[in-house]
Amino acid sequence: MILAIAGRWMHQLLPGGWGKLLGEAVLGMGIGLLIGNAVRLSPRFQPGIQMAFGLILKTSIVLLGARISLQQIAEIGWGVVLLILLLIGLAMGLTRMLAGAAGISPKLGLLIGVGTAICGNTAITVTAPVIEAADEEVSFAIATNTLFGTLAVFAYPLLGRLLGFTDHFFGIWAGTAVNDTSQVVAAGMSYSLAAGELATAVKLTRNALMGFVIVAIGLWFHRDSEAPPCPGGRSGLWLKVKRSVPLFVFGFLAMALLNSFGAFDALSEMTGRNLISDLTGTAKFLILMALVGVGLNTRFDKLRCLGVWPLVIGFAASLTTAVTSFCVLRYVLHV
Repeated sequence: MILAIAGRWMHQLLPGGWGKLLGEAVLGMGIGLLIGNAVRLSPRFQPGIQMAFGLILKTSIVLLGARISLQQIAEIGWGVVLLILLLIGLAMGLTRMLAGAAGISPKLGLLIGVGTAICGNTAITVTAPVIEAADEEVSFAIATNTLFGTLAVFAYPLLGRLLGFTDHFFGIWAGTAVNDTSQVVAAGMSYSLAAGELATAVKLTRNALMGFVIVAIGLWFHRDSEAPPCPGGRSGLWLKVKRSVPLFVFGFLAMALLNSFGAFDALSEMTGRNLISDLTGTAKFLILMALVGVGLNTRFDKLRCLGVWPLVIGFAASLTTAVTSFCVLRYVLHV
């Protein structure tokens, strides 16, 4: 917790532009990496570090559901929603294939894919416990996602100006293809206010789909496990779902449904507080604590063993997502 507070304080000291590009979660993980590799930590710290990436992370994921609503999906238009689903499937399929060809962990490839296609570092941290990824895989996936997402903040507006994109086109393009929410906002707002607002709305739609995609990932990743039949001869599908998808994912979906039906708005009126903002703020700090723990438990020598292939895979996924989104928006949806 002390390191998480220090990370938040240091993030607040960054100039405005750098603060948007370098999220506090990335900074917190960096602090953990530096300390964990510079100092030999006493074994008595291990239970706390494991709890950070266990109970604390899972609690934060449940709380994140409070900012998601099904209305976000409906308002953006089904054409764009289908494009988002296409890009999610394409990115995860591509990274999985390239990871297999390069001989690296399929879990790392999948983490890079979900980070590129859904919600950046948040999607990576949510997916990691579902597929039981190693700390080094999480760290490398987050570093890769941050690198190419940061490059996108500069490259997308430049390309948009050179190619003469309208605010409407650029907003949807950036919202569907740039990795992290903060990076989408930065890229969109640097183009124009209208583009930034639309890009943010599209990105929130991607975020709203995260829970459903994580359930699908859990089922797919554990597809070879056998579920015993239910009493009475019924299918064991539900038991397989419970085994493949952790309980905190259902908690995330439950919070999203409560928000969709206005439960948090009603409670906010009763209490005189912005409950969604409070829950989201708590979730972000818990994620910061979790990623500090990931950094403390990650060794640079193990990262070096992963080589350059994860960076190549991240670049391929980012480029493919950008080009596919552009082509579909221009030639299929005629935006």
